[in-house]
Amino acid sequence: MDKQNIPESFGVFKPVGHVVITFRTANDLERAEAALQEQGFAASDIVRYTPAEMIDQVDAQVERASPLAAIGQDLNLIKAHRELAQEGCSFLVVHAPEQAHVDKVIEVAHTLKAVAAQRYGRFITEELVTGDPGENQTNESPDTGLDDVVVAGRR
Repeated sequence: MDKQNIPESFGVFKPVGHVVITFRTANDLERAEAALQEQGFAASDIVRYTPAEMIDQVDAQVERASPLAAIGQDLNLIKAHRELAQEGCSFLVVHAPEQAHVDKVIEVAHTLKAVAAQRYGRFITEELVTGDPGENQTNESPDTGLDDVVVAGRR
């Protein structure tokens, strides 16, 4: 995957076989990228997104998304990514096709206190980081506009 060849489903970001990790600061992102490379990930397995890049990508995808994108959580996830990017968060997209790769990514995400991390599968997207301790998830409500997406305990 690279920023010129973004994997999509119904017009929205869906990097199957990858984990998207969200970090509060660019410094945390850089530390995570170095840690992943120490764990054996190649530079080509990791794609970085600044907050501005993520906002631009999400805005373009929301504008052209198919109505079918709203059936699952893919559209909601990119909206959650946009919200986090607006707060200044940076993102790593890591190619992790096997469980052994995912386990290494989870270790780095937990060690560096990632805000969120999602593993994208063909049919489901799995949340790998549960958010900050002490924060509660909220019930699903169509009024929120994000259905069942909870990122770091917030809507």
